[in-house]
Amino acid sequence: MAVLKVDNVTMRATTGIVEILKNLNFAVEAGDFIALVGPLGAGKTSLLRVLNRLAEVSSGTIELEGQDIRQLPVVSLRRQVALVHQESRLLGMSVREALAYPLRLQKLAPTAVTAAVAQGIEQLNVPTDWLDRTSVNLSFAQRQQVAIARTLIAQPKVLLLDEPTSSQDVGYSEFLLTHLANLARQGQITIIMANHQLELAARYTNRLLHLSDGQLIADMPANQVDWAQIHRDLVAAKQQAEAEWL
Repeated sequence: MAVLKVDNVTMRATTGIVEILKNLNFAVEAGDFIALVGPLGAGKTSLLRVLNRLAEVSSGTIELEGQDIRQLPVVSLRRQVALVHQESRLLGMSVREALAYPLRLQKLAPTAVTAAVAQGIEQLNVPTDWLDRTSVNLSFAQRQQVAIARTLIAQPKVLLLDEPTSSQDVGYSEFLLTHLANLARQGQITIIMANHQLELAARYTNRLLHLSDGQLIADMPANQVDWAQIHRDLVAAKQQAEAEWL
């Protein structure tokens, strides 16, 4: 059984006229590490948001392990299908508090919370001198790192990432994606990652979903993708959008 199944999903803008996502159909298998690519405005972020009900579909269904996600309590769904936004916030907490917060919501024992946070810090290379800092003392990239660590510590079934390496240096990007790819190969997590850095997507993911104008135009194994052609297509789409804007 697929971990996630998207069946004839359409999402319209609030006006009800413009279709942001158009009749999407695909299944996500356990251990997939999926690169979600497409030009600006293709619907990548919207798709991530409907997968854990930060936005609602207009028609069609999304299932988590065979159950319609609309039948699940939203809190329960988002513990299992967790989204890390490109712009991440710590909600006024210190890094230490933010890392522990999702575990405390699950009412884990304090000793279990402490142990899980310590393990997460070690695995994800979160510097200990960050722990007492708040958002104002962290850069955009550092907040993004903390948000990813916070989400992984809570051990969701599915991790949704919106441009997780956009503000990171090459060294940390490669470290992070290596770690995520290892978790996926071991069957510990399933990942869908929107990422415009195709060279990274090509190296670490096992599957491609290519969106264009809200439609799924390609779904294939990553090792069968012509990544150079994808790059050319995205550059051409960007140039066309800029020309139309001007």
